[in-house]
Amino acid sequence: MATIKIPPVLRPAVGGEREISADGASVGEILRAVVEEHPSTETQLFGADGDLNRYVNVYLNDEDVRVLDGLETAVGAGDTLVILPAMAGGAR
Repeated sequence: MATIKIPPVLRPAVGGEREISADGASVGEILRAVVEEHPSTETQLFGADGDLNRYVNVYLNDEDVRVLDGLETAVGAGDTLVILPAMAGGAR
């Protein structure tokens, strides 16, 4: 099982957990397992086309999966995924 670190904005959708675990051989399989267990995360993680939402960054052991193989990036049992939604805004 891989460990998935959950950002504060997504924690209410996963019962307040900071970390969860999921099975899968790729980033896509793991994120789909998260969605299956916590359906309200789907629109935050995936776009209408089924690809990773463009406002969400996912890191596998500190490497952005977009520069690897995206959702097809292989994941091992001891790996860690970090989900980081892009944040915008600020003070003027």
